Amino acid sequence: MKNPSISIVVPLFNEASVFGELIKRIDAVIKSLPDLSIEVILVDDGSTDGTTKKIQEVAEHKTEYIGLILSRNFGHQTALSAGLSAITASDYVMVIDGDLQDPPEMLHDFLRKSKEGFEIVFGVRKKRKASIFKKLAYWSYYRLISGVASIDVPLDSGDFCLMSRNAVNWINQMPEKDRYIRGMRTWIGFSQIGVEYERPERFAGETKYSWTLLFKLAFSGLFNFSRKPIQFITKIGVSALIAAALYLAQTLYAKYVLGTTPSGFAAIVALVVGFSSIQLIALGIIGEYVYRSFELAQNRPTFIVKEVIGKSDSI
Repeated sequence: MKNPSISIVVPLFNEASVFGELIKRIDAVIKSLPDLSIEVILVDDGSTDGTTKKIQEVAEHKTEYIGLILSRNFGHQTALSAGLSAITASDYVMVIDGDLQDPPEMLHDFLRKSKEGFEIVFGVRKKRKASIFKKLAYWSYYRLISGVASIDVPLDSGDFCLMSRNAVNWINQMPEKDRYIRGMRTWIGFSQIGVEYERPERFAGETKYSWTLLFKLAFSGLFNFSRKPIQFITKIGVSALIAAALYLAQTLYAKYVLGTTPSGFAAIVALVVGFSSIQLIALGIIGEYVYRSFELAQNRPTFIVKEVIGKSDSI
C-alpha cells in the first residue's frame, strides 16, 4: 500500500504573533515524515493584523503551503469548514488550531492509530493550562453536551483530529450553516478513537474565543444535536399545569369548604410573572430551532473564498 497523502487544515484569525512559530513547527513535522506527501491549507478568516500577508508570503515561497483567503470573518467553525471543503485528493486530513494549543507533532500519534484501522483519531485534553474558572466551565460544558446530545459526544475533545478523506467527504455533504464540526464528526460514525494529550497555553497573542463566542459554540452543540431543549419545554409546561391545577383546587377548597375568602395577591403576581417567563424561555428555545431552519431555507453560501494562493492537486 502506498504511503498516504495528508492535508493539514489550519484556520487563522489575527494570529500574526504566533504565525512564524506555527510554520516552523509544521515544517519540522513535514521533514520528520519524508515518505509522506503533506500539504498545509492555511485558511485566513478575515484577519486584520497582517496574518493575510504572512499567509501569502508562505504560500508563494513554499510549495507545501496553500493559502485560502476568505472574503471576511465568518467564524472559526466556518473557516474550518472552508478548509475541509478544499480537500479532494488527500487520503487523510489533520485539523489543528493556529495558536499551537493543538501540537502539530501529534500527527505521528494520530497516524499510528490510523494504521490500526481507525478512520477518525481525535485529541482528548488530559490537562488544560487555563484559569480554574475556565477549566470548570469547559468541564461542565462537555458533560452537559454528553448528557443531552442524541449522539455519544466524546468528553474533553475539540476539533483537533485526523480524519480519513471518506469521513471528510461526508462532513462536507452536511448542509447546516451553523457548523459544529466536532459534533458533525461524531454524528457520521465510522471507527473513532481518542488520543490523550496535554493542551498547552497559547504560544503568543490572545484567545479569539471570547465568552460570547464560547457560549455561541456551546449553543450550536446543544441545539444542533439534541432534542432535550424542546422536551424541556414540554416538561416545564406539564409541571406548570399541575401547579396551576393544585393552586386552583386549594383556592376552591378554601372558598367552598372552609368558607374563607381567597387571598394571596403576591402569590398571583408571582405565578403570572413566573409563567410569563417560562413562555418567553420557551419561545427563545423554539426560536433557536426555527432560525436554524431559516438559515437553511435562505440557501446562502456558508463562506466565500476571495483568493487561493499556491497550487495543489487537492484544490
